[in-house]
Amino acid sequence: MEECVLCPRRCRTRRSTGERGRCGAPGKAVVDSFFPHRGEERVLSGYRGSGTIFFVHCNLECVFCQNWTISRGKVSGDEVSPRELAEMMLSLQEQGCHNINLVTPTPYVAAIAAAIDYAAEGGLRLPIVYNSSGYESTAVLKLLQGLIDIYMPDAKYGSDEKGERYSGIPDYYSRLKEALKEMQRQVGDLALDQEGLAYRGLLVRHLVLPGGEAGT
Repeated sequence: MEECVLCPRRCRTRRSTGERGRCGAPGKAVVDSFFPHRGEERVLSGYRGSGTIFFVHCNLECVFCQNWTISRGKVSGDEVSPRELAEMMLSLQEQGCHNINLVTPTPYVAAIAAAIDYAAEGGLRLPIVYNSSGYESTAVLKLLQGLIDIYMPDAKYGSDEKGERYSGIPDYYSRLKEALKEMQRQVGDLALDQEGLAYRGLLVRHLVLPGGEAGT
């Protein structure tokens, strides 16, 4: 990657040469863990678990982050190639998971897109869940059209001021609104199968902060 513009920060860091931007992500995707997650929303976890892949590093700096050791890169994780990432997806399918759940995927969109293609060639049939902070570039989201089945953004704040105060992002809400429209355009409303499991659509999670601090 010559200059990173994967998120709205557009820091133009030359990650392929070893530079790291605000998110701290290197050139290759870094995975902390992958496993059948039974603690996600029921429409994803079902009864066999959501095939969750936790990526290290995040483009936000939330003061309340429950996974801060992962999001701030305090854990080393494993650098993986797109083919290795595809193998993880296929392994989760073999374990019976209902979907592939990509947690904090934004810094690694290019690698993820390639991995999904490799996994599809290898027989992946599960819905792909893009589980993000909601701070996304609409231009990058458009490149994901046809690859992502379910978008699950965390809508954290209802104002840019709150986003800057708690996540270090001065335009969070402005970018979130644009991203939600693009996600909705691509996949539509959330659709469930006969077992109550999501297979396509937009699922928005809203963060509730004490004292109305989310600004909504």
